[in-house]
Amino acid sequence: MSVSLQKGQKVSLSKEHAGLSKMMVGLGWDEAQKAKGGFFASKPKPIDCDASALLLKNGRLCDKSDIIYFGNLGHKTGAVQHMGDNLTGAGDGDDEQILVDLGQIPAEYDRIVIVVNIYQAVQRKQHFGMIQNAFIRLVDQRNNSEMCKYNLTDNYSGMTAMIFGEIYRHNGEWKFSAVGQGTTDPGLGELANRYV
Repeated sequence: MSVSLQKGQKVSLSKEHAGLSKMMVGLGWDEAQKAKGGFFASKPKPIDCDASALLLKNGRLCDKSDIIYFGNLGHKTGAVQHMGDNLTGAGDGDDEQILVDLGQIPAEYDRIVIVVNIYQAVQRKQHFGMIQNAFIRLVDQRNNSEMCKYNLTDNYSGMTAMIFGEIYRHNGEWKFSAVGQGTTDPGLGELANRYV
């Protein structure tokens, strides 16, 4: 059964989904319809949203190898894997996916932060107000059932990045918190620096 989340809402992954070990984080988006330009208008670049996972130790990012994104597709432990970059958001369903094996995450990691940013947002003059149908969802890979979904239908116009949510360990159980914090960080590096 899928739960629709609001900002700040927390879900216990261990209690509501006993035995959960492997999950998928799916991100999807579509470009909003653009007004047609004149004859000499240049064709705008497609909006390229990038999903990434930051693995934290005691709430802090300790090494750049703990950033899983299109340039580093797999964590050294094998616990987190990015399934590849979608440059346009074209197609139905998830545009990018990150696989998380909770059972393989070493004890020293207490939090996985899921973020998204628009690639070269500043140079391309793009922001989240230019996309629609954006969502993040968590799927139990045992039966491919959607555990929860966070629709990003709020107005994030002017924002170029977002902290979507956090998977975190609390008193021996895994939980998910929907954060939904839009930012004007120009790229993944700036987002990651928030956790250093």
